[in-house]
Amino acid sequence: MPTHQISTPNPNQKVFIITGASDGIGAEMARQLASRHGAGIGGIGLVLAARSQANLQAVADTCTGLGATCLVVATDVSVQSQCQELIDQAIKHWGRIDGLINNAGVSAQALFSDVKAADLHWYEQLMRVNLWGSVWCTHAALPHLKAARGNIVAVSSLAGLIGVPGRTAYSATKFAMTGFFEALRAELRSAGVSVTTAFPGIVLTDIRTHGLNAQGLTAGSSGLKEDDAMGVEECAALILRGMQQREREVVMTRKGKLGRFIKLLWPAVVERMAMNALKDEVKPR
Repeated sequence: MPTHQISTPNPNQKVFIITGASDGIGAEMARQLASRHGAGIGGIGLVLAARSQANLQAVADTCTGLGATCLVVATDVSVQSQCQELIDQAIKHWGRIDGLINNAGVSAQALFSDVKAADLHWYEQLMRVNLWGSVWCTHAALPHLKAARGNIVAVSSLAGLIGVPGRTAYSATKFAMTGFFEALRAELRSAGVSVTTAFPGIVLTDIRTHGLNAQGLTAGSSGLKEDDAMGVEECAALILRGMQQREREVVMTRKGKLGRFIKLLWPAVVERMAMNALKDEVKPR
């Protein structure tokens, strides 16, 4: 696992690990943390993790320019040993972890009936990234987070609250995240570790176009209507505010909050809302 330290660590800095930090929401959270805390007393240490070393380095360069101390660790969170090594590298350099932001994830869009039996293996791989990567990183970091009475963030999705047609695999991984971190939150209450689960809706990133199709290949386009998509800056700011205020959950959109409530009383209405979020060409016929 290649690592690259780009500035000298300060043992008094608060240290935050961000997975999926090479672009999108993760990269923006890194920039915002650096901007807010990089020049403050003690500054901030950022451990940036994702698969692309080059993309991580570009984010780290920006954050360093804003005053943060950065450690780049190329990491595939679908591999448990790499998750452990990520945490080990953070402890080796700083000796502490104050926050873990589990943001790494892969999207997918495919009607279940369109997926051939021979291709179902990518459902398992999606679960390894979206759920198990978060579980493995959290397990490795937990003793250090307890010592710091720190923060855990799980970036789920509205698809982890409401099943979205064409997103059976993705919704399954995000529902699993939601359940895992809800249970963990209760377990860690007495330890003083906060667990914040974030539920973004449609955000202006490339996650859906980089997601998988029925064959497990890169989709190249999104099957969702994106007219009301949230900007990545707003999404990142909401997640970080939730973490800093130690909120239990951050549901980001009015439709998401409304849909969660209506689901309890009129689930068929929510199913129609979810179907209406799909582009016509990807709806089941």
